[in-house]
Amino acid sequence: MTDHRRRPPRRAQGELEASVLSALREADGPATAGWVQERLGGGLAYTTVITILTRLLAKGAVTRERSGRSFAWLPASDEAGLAAHRMRRVLDAERDREAVLASFVTGLGPEDERLVRELLAQQPSDDADADAGDDAADAAPSPAGRPAQPHAERRARSRPRPGTDGED
Repeated sequence: MTDHRRRPPRRAQGELEASVLSALREADGPATAGWVQERLGGGLAYTTVITILTRLLAKGAVTRERSGRSFAWLPASDEAGLAAHRMRRVLDAERDREAVLASFVTGLGPEDERLVRELLAQQPSDDADADAGDDAADAAPSPAGRPAQPHAERRARSRPRPGTDGED
């Protein structure tokens, strides 16, 4: 026999996690799962909230501290930090980091590329003393310590994405 009661529509993947993180950011400090459940409303079961928080903990998106017999939860960082963490996880999952980074960088617009160059130039270099006196001082260093290539050269060097023939 089928159940004729209407189920609420399924949420998009990650939507519950995003809602839980948003609720935690709105809290004045560490929040319990019960507080998050009340904040979200919508009939979410307490166990569902605990499951989401536990998954976020495993992903490094939240931290928790003991609060009596349960836990109080906090976002691990702000939204920008969480986005950066997700980007690093995606990058870490790929075999060819250089190809992924090259593809990402070649897809940046001029303003984003300028910002990345400025940010890289601000980072202290492990081999700054070895680079002193280099003629490439006007180019922002790449994460590998090599001078960054101009945008057009990177585009020419980048490999086609899987499933494409490389033609524009």
